[in-house]
Amino acid sequence: MSHLAKLENISVHILREAYANFKNLGMLWSMGKDSTVLLWLARKAFFGHVPFPLIHIDTHFKIPEMIAYRDKLVREMKLTMVVGSNDAALAAHRTFPEGAVDRLTCCGLLKAEALKQTLNGQGARRRYNHDTHTYELEVNPEPFTGVIVGARADEEGSRSKERYFSARDRQNEWNISDQPPEFWNQYKTDFAPGTNVRIHPLLDWTELNIWEYIQQEDIPTVSLYYNQGNGRRYRSLGCYPCTFPVESDAKNVAEIIAELKVGKFANIAERSGRAQDKEDGGGLETLRRDGYM
Repeated sequence: MSHLAKLENISVHILREAYANFKNLGMLWSMGKDSTVLLWLARKAFFGHVPFPLIHIDTHFKIPEMIAYRDKLVREMKLTMVVGSNDAALAAHRTFPEGAVDRLTCCGLLKAEALKQTLNGQGARRRYNHDTHTYELEVNPEPFTGVIVGARADEEGSRSKERYFSARDRQNEWNISDQPPEFWNQYKTDFAPGTNVRIHPLLDWTELNIWEYIQQEDIPTVSLYYNQGNGRRYRSLGCYPCTFPVESDAKNVAEIIAELKVGKFANIAERSGRAQDKEDGGGLETLRRDGYM
């Protein structure tokens, strides 16, 4: 069995464990490469069907190609799509840069706080209507008890501290020192009432593994990942005021794999184009402790 096949089997097993053990389960989808591979794995795990809603936390500052890609796949794959946003912060213009708040404050409001509200059934939560092709506001939505996330341990330092099944408290805050051990594929799925659990099926995957799997499975991805003729492409996707492309000649998946294999980015962090990481001391632990993805 190839290394990719082993990774796929572990991820599928974790997805099925999550579905079997959590009543109100959702899966975060940022439209990035990792969460799109996660979407593909979910379809494999459940024979072409995704039996839980996808959740997108929309800051309203995403690059337009990402939103177009999201809605295209939602229609084509008949996905249940829920979009959450912090409408109060947006209405008050508490955003970067025009709202005179810094990047971390903006991320905290539009990402961490919006995620908390969405998972808790509060705030603005909209569901895609396949008949009208519009997003309609949900009334009294149920909270999610578990959420599947496409985090990888190699991507950023704080993510290496996660478990496959990682508990958050009632405020969706993360106590890194209070996590159950996971030995021999034995996962803790029984948590106290009120606990929100993050499930990480991609924890052992690397950036190279993700792109190799995208190539193997011919998974459609956002065009922003590829050089469009200007010598630059996005390596990591986020909000347009805070996310910047890297220098790269890679125009397709095979060329991205070749760049990674020769070590072109060996000394450059994958999220080096994310300005908010630098303001958080080079990592995301502060934001993630407060509920960020």
